Amino acid sequence: MKLPKTLKNLTKFAVDNYFILIFLACVGFVGVVSFYKLFISKPTYVYVRVKMGQGLWWASTLKPSLWFIKNIKKGDVQTDLTGKPLAEILSVRYYPTSLSNQYDVYLMMKLKVSGSSKSGKYNFNRSSIGVGAPVDFEFSSSQFSGTITDLSSRPIRDKFVVKTVYLSKPFAYTWEYDGIKVGDKFFDGEENVIEILDKSAGEYASIISPYRSIVDESLSQNRRGVTVKLKIKGKIVDNKFVFGNDQVVSLGKNIYFATDNFNFSDYVVAGIE
Repeated sequence: MKLPKTLKNLTKFAVDNYFILIFLACVGFVGVVSFYKLFISKPTYVYVRVKMGQGLWWASTLKPSLWFIKNIKKGDVQTDLTGKPLAEILSVRYYPTSLSNQYDVYLMMKLKVSGSSKSGKYNFNRSSIGVGAPVDFEFSSSQFSGTITDLSSRPIRDKFVVKTVYLSKPFAYTWEYDGIKVGDKFFDGEENVIEILDKSAGEYASIISPYRSIVDESLSQNRRGVTVKLKIKGKIVDNKFVFGNDQVVSLGKNIYFATDNFNFSDYVVAGIE
């Protein structure tokens, strides 16, 4: 039985140009897969906590300044080439460090990823992510890197507790006691997490300069012991009270806290209730 002339011509064309047909088949396959991923398949989302930095958790680099933090907005969305959301900022919390005008910044974020919750392995923007992994973001108002400190397939819910903490400094300057204001608070970007409840001071003690032979004695200071009572909101992690995700608050520990109008530098934790 002879093939129709049209079918013969098609067969001959296919044999003579088989590599073009293979190329077209590949293009078609990619198109079908892309169409499925873009319009049919359901996206996979994960929730992460990101500590802002240059991305490598073990590297010590400059921390963000307040002017940069103010350009990171809760609700900002990073989109892909089709305009669909890739990343969304759910919350922004920041805590001052002992370094001048530098903050520890933590972002709660929702990411569109590829991967499987069964395997627990995900990719964001073509890069593998997990706890400790560096990650980069490009929002319309800001661009930054960070380290993933928590990852979950469900929204991350922090369980905060409020404790009363007493800070003590044995030889504080007079201006320190005067500068501490009862009722002063610290707002971390989401809520008030520190409030000064009370303060007290001991008797004055004269601190004589060890260099009085070459320094005027008028530079010697009258100091006094200062105790401050604060209400602090933090989390319990492995039976430890943690403030700002990183700072463990425990008896005898030198601590760094700040309120809106005062920085507690070189104060020791004298009590926790």
